[in-house]
Amino acid sequence: MPDILKRLLRSPQGAVGVLIILLSLLMVVGGAHVAPFDPESISILTRYKPPSAEHWFGTDQMGRDIFSRVMVGARSTIVLSLLATALAMVIGSVLGTASAYLGGKFDEFMMRTMDAVMAIPSLLFALLIVSTLGQSSMNAVLAITIAFVPGMVRISRSVALAARQQDYINAAIARGEAGHYIILREMLPNILAPIIVEATIRVAFAIMLFATLSFLGLGAQPPEPEWGLMVSEARTYFFTAPWMMMIPGLAIALVAIGFNLLGDGLRDVLNPRSH
Repeated sequence: MPDILKRLLRSPQGAVGVLIILLSLLMVVGGAHVAPFDPESISILTRYKPPSAEHWFGTDQMGRDIFSRVMVGARSTIVLSLLATALAMVIGSVLGTASAYLGGKFDEFMMRTMDAVMAIPSLLFALLIVSTLGQSSMNAVLAITIAFVPGMVRISRSVALAARQQDYINAAIARGEAGHYIILREMLPNILAPIIVEATIRVAFAIMLFATLSFLGLGAQPPEPEWGLMVSEARTYFFTAPWMMMIPGLAIALVAIGFNLLGDGLRDVLNPRSH
């Protein structure tokens, strides 16, 4: 693990990605403590204040401090996106590995089902699910998870197919190990590297998708300080107070770029051909 981190920090994209992710995690953990104001405190007298020494990122249409809202909002935007990606990774990797191991009709059924789901764009599929289940952050997480599972299934299956031919799998079969033991204890641990890389990159898409759902009013609900919702609320006031929309939008973009760079760095570090 230390060796992987060293190699990751040697690559420019890996180092920048790690820096952005560390700053993002600090916001998640300590954002509520760093925020100088209550993110939901309304003050009519301080509406539309531009960035200043008192309000670093300015204030919104209700006089709420944008810096405080961005700090506190990191928790919902980043954590829920990580949760959705982690759930999709776990479900997708288990299903994909099982499909590669079992093969036959189960593999055919699984792959055709995943192909059918992947034919629907992720945003459209997530919109359909949230519209059916109702507007809430957790429903948005569920929608993103379901939308991401097919991609994770295909990635894990493609790697697991190669692992299926290895001698240690044949040895486990010869020992009479149960199918679930071989899938969970023999195959999955040995194919984790490409799955983790894929999941890291997908976090960026999850952040964008979660922010989009909140922007459309289908994710986080007012007065929650979620970045996508902040952009949605600020669009009416763009010409009056452009910082209201630009700052949470930049936060979304920077964190998404950070996870993309981290994923690219991990892909290079974990690729045996690059050593």
